[in-house]
Amino acid sequence: MGRLALVGGNSILGTGYPPGAELREVEVPGRTVSVADVGSYVVLQRHGLGRYTLPHAIDNAANLRALRELGCDRVLAVGSVGGLRTELGVGTFLCPDDFIALHLGVSVLDDERGHRVPGFDRAWRTRVIEAWSAADAVSLINGGVYWQTVGPRFETAAEIRLIASHADVVGMTLAAECVVSGELGLPYAAICVVDNLAHGVGKKPLSAEEVAAGAAANRERLIAGLDAVLPELAK
Repeated sequence: MGRLALVGGNSILGTGYPPGAELREVEVPGRTVSVADVGSYVVLQRHGLGRYTLPHAIDNAANLRALRELGCDRVLAVGSVGGLRTELGVGTFLCPDDFIALHLGVSVLDDERGHRVPGFDRAWRTRVIEAWSAADAVSLINGGVYWQTVGPRFETAAEIRLIASHADVVGMTLAAECVVSGELGLPYAAICVVDNLAHGVGKKPLSAEEVAAGAAANRERLIAGLDAVLPELAK
């Protein structure tokens, strides 16, 4: 079996997670990708190190090719999301089982293989949920629909009313990452961390400051959860 890859987002951005890792530069077509190598698993920051890359500009193909180059054969992604119902408030952890990204046209394939059915890998997703539960980590909701918007702007209240009738959480990255990961043969599962209620769901208009505050509030619990499950998932 190959190695585990953890792909992180705003939830662990700037934390230096994981401590003690070796920073490695991986050459892939068109660019160099930086990853933190722990040995039994590697951690990649999708928004980059040093300079922040906005969601719509992330080079998923380069990122995931770098992980494959390092011998990774499965991906656990962590994504910051907005809750689309009040009961999915800040601090909720959810493992989605489907996504909606109707605008998405991303692919690393240029032939008929592109006509594939994407999605979170069922067997790998089940293993992630079982490991999370066995580790007695932060409570994790099993199932839900992730809706990916274009970004980098937040959604309007009217857009959220539409989205909320079909999905549970909203973000800007995971669906595209999942599609490319599957095309490259890397089973993909995700943990969504609710850092804010989506615009119009809460009592006041959403702000960037609120999103940042939610991410900061969730960071310690997320890192504790990852510390508990990554050693098991890396076996």
